[in-house]
Amino acid sequence: MIATLKAEEQSQLQLVEREDIDDEEDLFEAIDKLIAQGINAGDVKKLQDAGIYTCNGLMMHTKKNLTGIKGLSEAKVEKICEAAEKIVNFGYITGSDALLRRKSVIHITTGSQALDELLGGGIETLAITEAFGEFRSGKTQLAHTLCVSTQLPTNMRGGNGKVAYIDTEGTFRPDRIVPIAERFGMDPGAVLDNIIYARAYTYEHQYNLLLGLAAKMSEEPFRLLIVDSVIALFRVDFTGRGELADRQQKLAQMLSRMTKIAEEFNVAVYMTNQVIADPGGGVFISDPKKPAGGHVLAHAATIRLMFRKGKGEQRVCKVFDAPNLPEAEAISFQTLL
Repeated sequence: MIATLKAEEQSQLQLVEREDIDDEEDLFEAIDKLIAQGINAGDVKKLQDAGIYTCNGLMMHTKKNLTGIKGLSEAKVEKICEAAEKIVNFGYITGSDALLRRKSVIHITTGSQALDELLGGGIETLAITEAFGEFRSGKTQLAHTLCVSTQLPTNMRGGNGKVAYIDTEGTFRPDRIVPIAERFGMDPGAVLDNIIYARAYTYEHQYNLLLGLAAKMSEEPFRLLIVDSVIALFRVDFTGRGELADRQQKLAQMLSRMTKIAEEFNVAVYMTNQVIADPGGGVFISDPKKPAGGHVLAHAATIRLMFRKGKGEQRVCKVFDAPNLPEAEAISFQTLL
């Protein structure tokens, strides 16, 4: 009897079904609504095959990209875009309306009170949060914790949603999810079932995995996308200065896709980044390092966090850049096991 009650209590902390979320204002319009505007169902199917499942996502593509879809002429693309503009408003809005939209932002707890306070409540949706630092500084550990805390109800500072995890370094460990889930009082099996995982081996594979997420996110309540790490495969697949421009262009396209996912589906994007030596860091810095990816990655990230090792199991997180958080405020937090 006690075991049954405990199971029921744990189930209360698990993900709610999609229909329970329908009370909220829809954040995106399904691409199927174009049919009511006179668009051929076959053309809508072509958009879905290209990874476009919402009218919001459609408006985030250039007409040049859309005409590249097999079977869509310039005339058809023009008609589709006109129909989409009638469904979603991508024009000007007032500052008051922008403030109302910001109320849809969800802050997902990191499991550390000190870190949550530094981030203004946790990792936020509609944004890309980048965590960079050298190895064993706590970046991937935080990713594992977020896999669990994202599934908490919103009244427990969670995201009440599923998690998509793209692993480029082979560091995801499902067995580490188990003790974290138990710490939050959740059923480890149910938590693991609400995480979709993919191992990427090339930068092209990584990008294709991002394209495939639209179909899943349009049907199920996702709240977090993790890419660990965003730069690793680019550093492998592109070598030398001769390929640097091409690498940065491809990286920019991938980061743009991640930004669109965050804004289209109201999900938080948490990506880890590596560091490189910085010879120009100054003589007063004992071991100067800077995040990889250059200015392209720096401009794409909404919030940039710098992680470094502290004493023992302590880790130090510093807000490196953020539009609404104090810069250079460092704090110590315990890695969560």
